[in-house]
This record gives sequence, structure tokens and C-alpha cells, in this order.
Amino acid sequence: MADGPGTAAPGAPLLIACALGIEQFALRSGRGRAGAAPGPVTVLRTGMGPAAAEEAVSRALGRDRAPATAVLASGFCAGLVPGMHPGDLVVADETREAGDSTVCTGPGLLAEALARAVPGRAVHTGPLAGSAHVVRGPGRAELWATGAIAVDMESAATLRTALRSGPRPVAAVRVVVDAPEHELVRIGTIRGGISAFRVLRAVLPAFYEWHRSLLLPRR
Repeated sequence: MADGPGTAAPGAPLLIACALGIEQFALRSGRGRAGAAPGPVTVLRTGMGPAAAEEAVSRALGRDRAPATAVLASGFCAGLVPGMHPGDLVVADETREAGDSTVCTGPGLLAEALARAVPGRAVHTGPLAGSAHVVRGPGRAELWATGAIAVDMESAATLRTALRSGPRPVAAVRVVVDAPEHELVRIGTIRGGISAFRVLRAVLPAFYEWHRSLLLPRR
């Protein structure tokens, strides 16, 4: 699939949006070993659900930010593909919600960078579905039948809202916290949640590499 709209201006900021405090903590705690970012980086906690993500991202992008701010939705997700495991990575080539889709920027580059940043972890690329509620059991099978490989509640709303504020690079990277054969009951008490947390701490170098590539002049 072709890359999505938008090219970051030189020195443009990167906004990483996540829903949960534990996701924000994982991403922030990984910054010390991620190396230098190519521009200002904000890790924004939006709160759970598409409405909260829409409100928080809209507010953040309205605070005198450069119009070319790159936006990357991240955090945990539910895998839909049989054989997925907690700690697997999902790179969206598009996000889907209510029949609409948003094409992501540079998913192939992100997938390659993640394979280097988190060696040994499976990286899956494909459509990421959006939902207004937690999806379990039969609901997951229905989404998988549409071609989606994972689902979460905020990525689609985050990217849609970001583009509504102006053309910009957008992407979504999620870490599988539960999968068809590994469903979670509570995120903080299951081994799979710990594995996903450790992976999320390690992804920032790949995010920076993706962002850096957007700052390079187009040939």
C-alpha cells in the first residue's frame, strides 16, 4: 500500500499518542536509551476510547504546534490472527473505523526499523481496526474476517483527528498484549502484559528512525 499523506518539515515535532498511563510510562522510560530524537518529542496520554483520543489529539495539535507535526499512535492492542503472541508488534498500513480508513505513512520503513530495535520479536503489517469497546471472542473473529490483523480503541481516532488538523505524516504501532490463544483478563496481572510492556519500552529508536526519514529531502 502506498504511503500516507504528509511530509515532516525540518525540525518538525513528533507527537506519540497512547491511551493508558502504563503505556505512557513504558514509552517515557524508554527515552533514555533511545538516542537523540531528530526533533521535539511529546508522549501524550489521551485516555481510553476514540472520543477521548479525538479530544486530546485535537487539543494537543491546536497548541501552536508546527502544522507538519508527525503523529504516531502507540500502546497495546488485541491481536486477531491465530498464532500471534503477547509482545508481537503490529504496524498499521491503514487504520479502519466505521467503514472509513486512514492510510499510514511509511509502514514498511517502520516495520524494518522495529525489527532492528526489537530483534527476535515478530512484526506484523496490515490493517488495524478501531473499536469503541473491548473486543473479545467472536467479535475478534468477525474483525479478522474483514482482513484486520489487530484492534484497539484509539489509533483510528488519533490518526483521523491528526489529519483533520492538517496534512502530516501519521502512523500506528501497537504491541500485542493478548491474542486469540492468549486472552487477557487484567493487563497488569498476566505474563503477556509484562512481555508487552518490555517491548513497548524498546520501540522508540524505531519511531525516531521513522521520524528522521520524514525530515530528509525528497529526491
